[in-house]
Amino acid sequence: MSARVRAPELRGRGWLNTGGRELRLADLRGKIALLDFWTFCCINCLHVLDELRPLEEKYADVLVVVGVHSPKFEHEKDPAALAAAVERYGVHHPVLDDPELDMWQQYAAKAWPTLAVVDPEGYVVATMAGEGHAEGLIRLVDDLIATHEAKGTLHRGDGPYVPPTHAETTLRFPGKAVLLDGGNLLVSDSARHSLVELAPDGETPVRRIGSGERGRVDGPAASAGFAEPQGLCLLPPHVAEVAGYDLLVADTVNHLLRGVRLDTGEVSTVAGTGRQWRSTVDDHAHDALSVDLSSPWDLAWYDGRVIVAMAGIHQLWWFDPVKRTAGMWAGTTVEALRDGPLAEAWLAQPSGLSVSADGARLWVADSETSAIRYVQNGVLGTAVGQGLFDFGHVDGPADLALLQHPLGVCALPDGSVLIADTYNGAVRRFDPATGLVATVADGLAEPSDLVLTADGGVLVVESAAHRLTRLAPGALTAAGADTVDGPRHRLERKPTDVAAGEVTLEVIFTPAPGQKLDETYGPSTRLVVSASPPELLIEGAGTGTELSRRLVVDPAVPQGVLQVTAQAATCDADVEHAACHLTRQDWGVPVRVAGDGATRVPLVLRGLDT
Repeated sequence: MSARVRAPELRGRGWLNTGGRELRLADLRGKIALLDFWTFCCINCLHVLDELRPLEEKYADVLVVVGVHSPKFEHEKDPAALAAAVERYGVHHPVLDDPELDMWQQYAAKAWPTLAVVDPEGYVVATMAGEGHAEGLIRLVDDLIATHEAKGTLHRGDGPYVPPTHAETTLRFPGKAVLLDGGNLLVSDSARHSLVELAPDGETPVRRIGSGERGRVDGPAASAGFAEPQGLCLLPPHVAEVAGYDLLVADTVNHLLRGVRLDTGEVSTVAGTGRQWRSTVDDHAHDALSVDLSSPWDLAWYDGRVIVAMAGIHQLWWFDPVKRTAGMWAGTTVEALRDGPLAEAWLAQPSGLSVSADGARLWVADSETSAIRYVQNGVLGTAVGQGLFDFGHVDGPADLALLQHPLGVCALPDGSVLIADTYNGAVRRFDPATGLVATVADGLAEPSDLVLTADGGVLVVESAAHRLTRLAPGALTAAGADTVDGPRHRLERKPTDVAAGEVTLEVIFTPAPGQKLDETYGPSTRLVVSASPPELLIEGAGTGTELSRRLVVDPAVPQGVLQVTAQAATCDADVEHAACHLTRQDWGVPVRVAGDGATRVPLVLRGLDT
């Protein structure tokens, strides 16, 4: 920004992690403040939380991170749900509750996540959207430290964070569960970074696999380290014998797949480098230990291999435990709802998987579109759900029914499927034979998974209640189900007015300080453009290497969404052993065709604005 802009005062419904104290900007004077505008449903926001952890540790005496929670879904406006999320995701800094998005608007945020940096004198010195800004932030913070130490305006010392107290429970925000041979259950105890084996009653602990501390450590059960594990998948016995482990774990925040020997509890890394995926889409098989993953959230054995719900990049991947290879399977990384052949379909944060009893269909909980999708015969379809911004609690015909951020599915023997409708606190049932959706249980605390037990019962992983809950027997049939005609919500995003005819799409990219564009392996930039509906664009859809694109907008299509993916390769400048970097971002830009609309649509790739 060319002019110095005073940071707007911090106001909201309340504060968390401050010991009950209300913070004001004056309380942060002398410190560098980093405001993180986030919402707890958003996988990109969760990535940023993890990117900021090392910065919070490195600059503990000069940097104060303040989370500004600006919600998307109705459930996220509940202060109790926000408090649970702050604990669930290990947020160790003050959080301002901004339910009406007042601060979001004051700081001109336009996307989740957005970061704003405020200097020790109270001026906004940078804003950036999206994830992947850790290196740029380090350089910026170092510059601010040097500047304000010289001016005498930097004050070192402890920040305002006050850790809250939490109740002691056997489980803490369990994520997923599987039924073991013999009737015991294995549960991913996500907030305690471990797995817990429970007796058939679903309550009595038998053993814990993992130290309970956030980490990445292979080895014996007592010392192994996970980071917010989620999905679990038992391998078929003949596959397990060759692979050398029985159970696969989606180690979500470590961006890894881990193998577990159930007889000993020994843990090993079987897929992933630990780096978050920031690459290009391809259809190749890769050595599983050499490929980057991105927030794997659930796992299922389907069609002779493990399918991975890769929530972090809105795709499904496959993993072969015998060949030790992995690769992309469905989705383009564009975050939206579009059916079709697997390589062309769009998903949005897939978070739950289950295979039909006959093995023909893979059910998918596509959380950010509040949808239940399915894969069959190489095609992705939608059973329930309407898009990224349509959600609610409505039963009835599937094409009219609404869910709210479901995280789990469970295929039943009769061909129907149970849905962990997480943000509605409900279990729903969809029956393909009738095309109807019904509610079989409600009043639950963020159900995240469902398990069919050996006796034909159903256990719900009631995540925010830190327990497993048994459903009434009627859950497996239409008998006893309710038909709810509850609230309908549509989150409206203000569209950009564009002119009919020629429009220039321009992605603005500024390498981070100390970096330059890198063309060592070919063109340094890439731009992919598509539209929904496709008819919106007469010309301009497709892939190219220039960050500017001539579009031709059809005047006969009144509105739609431009789907844009841009990336840029950079390397460190003027150093002997330069590190390489890849910056990548996706946008869904709502547009409305208007006579006086814009002929230029600018987007900022890195989002760094100083």
